[in-house]
Amino acid sequence: MNPPTAPARMPALYLSHGAPPLADDPLWPSELAAWSAVLPRPRAILMVSAHWEEAPLALGATVPAPLVYDFWGFPEHYYRVRYDAPGAPELAASVRALLKAPGTPVQDIPDRGLDHGAYVPLVEMYPEADIPVLQISLPTLDPTRLMDLGRRLAPLRDEGVLIVGSGFFTHNLAALRHTGPGVPGWSAEFDAWGREALAAGDVDALLDFEAKSPAGRLAHPRTEHFAPLFVTLGAAGPDLGAQSTPVDGFWMGLSKRSLQFG
Repeated sequence: MNPPTAPARMPALYLSHGAPPLADDPLWPSELAAWSAVLPRPRAILMVSAHWEEAPLALGATVPAPLVYDFWGFPEHYYRVRYDAPGAPELAASVRALLKAPGTPVQDIPDRGLDHGAYVPLVEMYPEADIPVLQISLPTLDPTRLMDLGRRLAPLRDEGVLIVGSGFFTHNLAALRHTGPGVPGWSAEFDAWGREALAAGDVDALLDFEAKSPAGRLAHPRTEHFAPLFVTLGAAGPDLGAQSTPVDGFWMGLSKRSLQFG
């Protein structure tokens, strides 16, 4: 079955990308494949991953470049994964143009390939690797500034670009080492709070999640995995109310809640 024809505006996504072993999970790859099957086919994909923080904002490779295997101690086969998607120089030019007007400095790191926050989910969603992909960095972890960045990038959705923020809805690997099997209370509580805040469109609460949420500082002792959500929320704009949750549940105690706006 062919994917739907691209609408006037592409949706904006936030997905919980997981560690490389999520690709071997019996459920997660099929969830992502089913999600992409009902999405309009993008002209290009703009990825913002928790695993690339760089200021000022950086544009990654615009021609095919080696992947960044930014993890350690895993079995060898995880370091042999390939994702040879085309580069996206036209998208890079559009990003520069959109950010130039507000005066946001942009740098190029032309040899910086996709990291696992980008390619792990893309392998499952678009395994043919035939859609141009551009990854940009997180220039800050400040939610308000990231949401503003998403707003500036939002016009790309009208050009057939799928904007994807890739993180993890809860992320505290250190705490997991000291908990038993099952879902830790802090992860379940934060996930439930986030679900309700999103359903209510309570952006102010989400922006202040460290103070407003239960167990926020346990769910995100460092906030880089929640930060891409704010780029997505900014890009979503008026589509905040048109949201769905194609993936939810938990993996190794962490919430894999993933969202679509529009």
